[in-house]
Amino acid sequence: MTDRTPYNGDDAGEDDGPPPFAAGHQLTTDYRIVAHIRRGNDLDVYDAWSDARSARCVVKTVRPDKLEKASARRWLLREGKLLQRLTHPHIVRAYETMTSPQPIVILETLGGETLSHLIERRDKRLRAVEVAYLGLHLCSAIHYLHQQRMIHLDVKPSNIIASAGIAKLLDLSIARPPGKCRGGVGSYGYMSPEQNHGGIIGPKSDVWGIGAVLVAAATGETPFDDDATATDAPHPDVPFSPVRTLRRLPRPFAAIIDACLEIDPDRRPTIPELSALLTAVAAPDPLV
Repeated sequence: MTDRTPYNGDDAGEDDGPPPFAAGHQLTTDYRIVAHIRRGNDLDVYDAWSDARSARCVVKTVRPDKLEKASARRWLLREGKLLQRLTHPHIVRAYETMTSPQPIVILETLGGETLSHLIERRDKRLRAVEVAYLGLHLCSAIHYLHQQRMIHLDVKPSNIIASAGIAKLLDLSIARPPGKCRGGVGSYGYMSPEQNHGGIIGPKSDVWGIGAVLVAAATGETPFDDDATATDAPHPDVPFSPVRTLRRLPRPFAAIIDACLEIDPDRRPTIPELSALLTAVAAPDPLV
């Protein structure tokens, strides 16, 4: 699949194992497979037809060869139940969660394309004003999620769908309440230092993720090597180089992005502060 296809799921995994369900397979009484979209380490994602809704939807389910993996079932059902509690214009909606005949989460079908594909299609950079509004949409979604006492922990371009100037955040599979977190939870290149090494995660961890996404959208580069291992991805003695070393953004805007990537969480802005700063640079004097 290309990134133009809407999807929700864990990071892409190996292609071995049994083949996914074919088109026409009746997954449940109400859901029939239209096409396989994506295979992850534990999950398969399908384009499906809902007889009850008379509409297309996205089905996220455990791979046939991973059905005995308790953690895969548990995290999928947990994500589905969380998404069903959320109602926000910048977060993907879940319609229902089922445990039989296997763990299944039914999600809305989103048009548009992933931010990662959009960045590539735009020659690896968006206009500065587009980057600012992307940040505002992410702040809106993350602020709402934080009000539910949940931290996303995986804000990255492939987890964002962009359509008609609207960004929607996907994949809450590793979202969890603030507190102590083991090391390596997230995606290398986008996880905060406290996620990377293990520590206390909180709202400022998602501020880092937003900042990393804004760097990617503005420059086509990740702030840190996304192939790095858990021991050498961002750590306190390797600060992020200022974003203006990669692209000459207006200084006030660049300073906002740089602030999100402070190693010390206390030095990063809060989500409301970040939203206010982005509004100030985007609204009165539109960026170019």
